[in-house]
Amino acid sequence: MNVADDTEERHPTLALDDTVHQRVRLGILAIAREAESVEFAFLKQELGLTDGNLSRHLKVLEDSGLIAVNKGYAGRRPRTWITLTPTGAQALDHELRALRALVHRLEAAGPHRPERDEPQAAVAEPRAPRGLGARGSAGVGQLTEE
Repeated sequence: MNVADDTEERHPTLALDDTVHQRVRLGILAIAREAESVEFAFLKQELGLTDGNLSRHLKVLEDSGLIAVNKGYAGRRPRTWITLTPTGAQALDHELRALRALVHRLEAAGPHRPERDEPQAAVAEPRAPRGLGARGSAGVGQLTEE
């Protein structure tokens, strides 16, 4: 396929958005879509994250306009609620369409069954970074016989 040829269908992975597709952020958006708003503590528990890790991902999504973060109180306890924005809902829908297209493409191609006589692709042994010697690359890229 010629990259400049627009008559060819683009590979579905090209439609994936790195901001949305990252596992934790995709989880945040999916959970936020299931509810009107979701508490920070619930997301932390549901996704198995630390406070700092979740906060960082929320900041990325908020800066991208995909979620709104609201702070307040439930009684005397401070709470943080996360809400999916209309832009976030659109981005999540776009991501889901791209994933469905990828699944459809793979299912249409059928299962991959390598022929028994088909040669296995060789994997080049990576070079160890300077100063690490052989210890720095132990087990990386080694081929095993099945």
